[in-house]
Amino acid sequence: VQLQASGGGLVQPGGSLRLSCTASEFSLDQYATGWFRQAPGKEREWVACISSRDGNTFTYYADSVRGRFIISEANAKKTVYLEMKSLKLEDAAVYYCAAARGRLCRSAISDFGSWGQGTQVTVSS
Repeated sequence: VQLQASGGGLVQPGGSLRLSCTASEFSLDQYATGWFRQAPGKEREWVACISSRDGNTFTYYADSVRGRFIISEANAKKTVYLEMKSLKLEDAAVYYCAAARGRLCRSAISDFGSWGQGTQVTVSS
């Protein structure tokens, strides 16, 4: 599955942004979809993940973003959003969406076989 990430930009601390991850051909129903981020000089880190199975939707968050970020899906599960609120300086990074087959959310980079191109989030006053 091909993914397209968008929605990044410049925001002040405390502000909000919504990132989008859109699948080009197929829905993400058969996948777990995650967001990762990578700041300059740091390793890529897992941020959040969403998956659906048996009629239920499951969401998971890194401790650093829980309560501030919300991951959701829409458009017949062809789009996954990452709503980011109360942004902090340390949230600045390139954000990537990724999909893993099997509908089970994971946090390891190696579990995700499809990646979007990344979208830059800058948090600055």
